[in-house]
Amino acid sequence: MAFMSMGSKSEAFRREGQTWVCTTGLPSDVTIEVGQISFLLHKFPLLSRSGLLKKLIAESSNEDGSSCILQLHDTPGGAITFELITKFCYGVKIEITPLNVVSLRCAAEYLQMTESYGEGNLVGQTEAFLNEVFSNWPDSIKSLETCEEVQPFAEDLHIVSRCIDSLAMKACSDPNLFNWPVAGRNCSTQNQADNVMWNGISSEPPSLCDDWWYYDVSLLSLPLYKRLILSIESKGMKSESVAASLIYYLRRFLPLMNRQSSFKDTNHATIPTTSEADQRALLEEIVELIPNKRGITSSKYLLRLLRTAMILHANPSCRENLEKRVGAQLDQAVLVDLLIPNMGYSVETLYDVDCIQRILDHFMSIYQPASVCASPCIIEEGALIAGGADILKPMTMVANLIDGYLAEVASDANLNLPKFQALAVAIPDYARPLDDGIYHAIDVYLKAHPWLTDSEREQLCRLMNCQKLSLEASTHAAQNERLPLRVIVQVLFFEQLRLRTSISGWFFVSDNLGNSQNPSGDLGLPKSNGTCQMDSAEGTENVRERLLELEKECSSIRNDLQKLSKTKKSWSIFPKRFGFRKKSDCCNPKESSSCDVKTPSSTMNGKPNDQSS
Repeated sequence: MAFMSMGSKSEAFRREGQTWVCTTGLPSDVTIEVGQISFLLHKFPLLSRSGLLKKLIAESSNEDGSSCILQLHDTPGGAITFELITKFCYGVKIEITPLNVVSLRCAAEYLQMTESYGEGNLVGQTEAFLNEVFSNWPDSIKSLETCEEVQPFAEDLHIVSRCIDSLAMKACSDPNLFNWPVAGRNCSTQNQADNVMWNGISSEPPSLCDDWWYYDVSLLSLPLYKRLILSIESKGMKSESVAASLIYYLRRFLPLMNRQSSFKDTNHATIPTTSEADQRALLEEIVELIPNKRGITSSKYLLRLLRTAMILHANPSCRENLEKRVGAQLDQAVLVDLLIPNMGYSVETLYDVDCIQRILDHFMSIYQPASVCASPCIIEEGALIAGGADILKPMTMVANLIDGYLAEVASDANLNLPKFQALAVAIPDYARPLDDGIYHAIDVYLKAHPWLTDSEREQLCRLMNCQKLSLEASTHAAQNERLPLRVIVQVLFFEQLRLRTSISGWFFVSDNLGNSQNPSGDLGLPKSNGTCQMDSAEGTENVRERLLELEKECSSIRNDLQKLSKTKKSWSIFPKRFGFRKKSDCCNPKESSSCDVKTPSSTMNGKPNDQSS
């Protein structure tokens, strides 16, 4: 830290209670009161340096020569600063630092301590030192912090604006180029290790990261920080860096910003030192400063901002602003950050499903019009139009995200069916390449809501497309007794249809391959290898027989359906015809775990398989 020494005399004052007394031996002829402190001084050293004191002493001097009393309660910096000024007037040694130069400069201006009242007076000395301070980053930060103590005077002298401009210029420049001493953090230890030579001595000084200035500016009060960040932005700082600094500032003063949003977070936040009202005002102002551009701020921090705004009961415009920002980049979010606990006064559900619904609606308002043009359902067969895959990618990612969210909230017994349906149907069918995720969510919901009527179960299962289930999901669904009978039959039918199509395609490829290799009909194998020819023929015959069996099974299913509609027989015969059995029939308690079928969605959502079994 820079400093400047002035004066040469030894200490000439002593404090007695609330009074400073000069120890020169001469009786005091002027008393100056600053706040609660009285200074017993002499007229000549003061009026020879201060125009204001010269004027006041002249106006208050008594004809009898008795001591006069002056009150200077408005002196910038108060009694502490006036003590330094008194020592300066008496020639006592003092030290000017970045921590006291602003108040000394303002007090010198207030007391009119210009060159007209002595060469090398305090106005000129402090002004020169300020210029030195402004050339140094950490000293400028310290001086700017002290401006709050003398804010009106510092503003009139343009000290605040000069300091902010100096800091903004330095933040937007590379400090390594100018050899500025900064208090920022160095880059990672990995980069430092690259510069270490064999003898342990660094080959070159470590470079600074782009965020080296975040911590220093976070020490400022909100009004000063706000002015500084706006100046930094106006001088061309990248929007990403501006947004990161704003988030860093918030995390210092809002403990809630350092916690995850779900109930699973076990980290305890530090006790806030500011009131809820102050935290709310801070949050609302900082949110307005964050650049409103997709991807500038990560979805993780936007969602934490939103959750914090809900807890602090920020104004509706602040919450709506954050919801729209999250919606614009919902495809970049992760599931754990979407699990925002319900903060409403009338808590119905564990998580705030309504908030996620609004966020999703905003995302769809941006992406669905473009995605519809690229939907595979409405374009000519072949492939997506140019760029169509890129348009569909955010929609597909959000579809997987929302399916995972539905699986998480489905276990909440208070989540009613309309809310679950509204969130699920907001995703268009073409955005889900597979419906395993929505099937898993439906299964969890059915398990947590066993009181649903048959009609409600039917409505719920209409959210998924049985034709878009993977083999694993279809196998699981065919044995899932929580599903309605109609759904199980659809799953079995589409699986049988898929198998027939696959076998037919195999025959088509096999026949074409054989004909291309041997137009005469020969399989192209050496005639001496009769065993191979016989094995191939037998294999082909076995596949044909299996196809005939599947066709018989399909016919049998149709007959059973007709009988069921007349006799209302138990539907359990259908899984058995495909070789499926109930877990209670095929597994004892020790083997039950091996009979469960894991769905891809259970892995995707990070949940154990027993939720969908």
